[in-house]
Amino acid sequence: MEYKATKQGYADALKELGHENEKVLVMDADVAKATLTEQFEAEFPNRFFNCGVQEQNMLSAAAGLALEGFIPFASTFGVFATCRAGDQMRSSIAYPKLNVKIGVTHCGISVGGDGASHQSNEDIGMARTLPNMTVIVPGDYEESRLATHAAAKMKGPVYLRFGRDKYPVVPEIHGSFEIGKAKTLREGTDVTIITTGILVNEGLVAATTLEEKGHSVRVVHMHTIKPLDTEAVLKAARETKGIVTAEEHSILGGLGEAVAGVVAENHPCPVQRVGVMDTFGESGQSQELLDLYGLRAPNIVEKAMKIIS
Repeated sequence: MEYKATKQGYADALKELGHENEKVLVMDADVAKATLTEQFEAEFPNRFFNCGVQEQNMLSAAAGLALEGFIPFASTFGVFATCRAGDQMRSSIAYPKLNVKIGVTHCGISVGGDGASHQSNEDIGMARTLPNMTVIVPGDYEESRLATHAAAKMKGPVYLRFGRDKYPVVPEIHGSFEIGKAKTLREGTDVTIITTGILVNEGLVAATTLEEKGHSVRVVHMHTIKPLDTEAVLKAARETKGIVTAEEHSILGGLGEAVAGVVAENHPCPVQRVGVMDTFGESGQSQELLDLYGLRAPNIVEKAMKIIS
């Protein structure tokens, strides 16, 4: 299996957009080597701005640039964009509905050795609760590239979430990309697995395991957390016995709660959530942490069997 970084898909898309549209600008908060936006800087030095370790000022400046007709991509780590610059994201970007794209890397437990201070397991929830904010969590390198292009084309604030590590390339999610439209990767009638971000591969592996046990499994990849594809969620609720959500994020505030809310209000069915269980992470290798915090196919299988049983 091939592994590539989702943040590289973001970086490659930024370079492509730089050639396509002179209004595209990139900003960074002194972590351009880590976010890979330095690759855009190398090709377009006059359209790149290193704002220093000043995430709040970066988002405020991005808002000003958007008001002047530019399309700024403001990049930093997920935890800094949401926790440190949350006020500017809310008041300066989301409230006036400005055309700012917030591209964040180093998200989730797989940030690894940087530990709890840098593992943003809460950021989807923080961004998702902001009115006017679109929240996209791509599953692999290619989908990250497509998502970045889609974000540039739409008008309004977007939160784009990428990881630090290299993750499996999943051909099933390639092709077209439509914001707010989930991708059904497999059809099934016993249980539905809804994934987002890098757990899409784990969801497919879990589905194969369950199918080998004789169960019919639907797999839905939800790359957009907001606006959520409620039609796909309710179709799964009506046509299968229940839903398992899988995300590299806290079970609070992210995909799991979004899906459970839609189901509870419209068509109640069992929902089981795979994610970080309301705890801070710890330092370790990314793959070890995915194991330790139960973000693997066997954990999805276990939750699915509770529904099937």
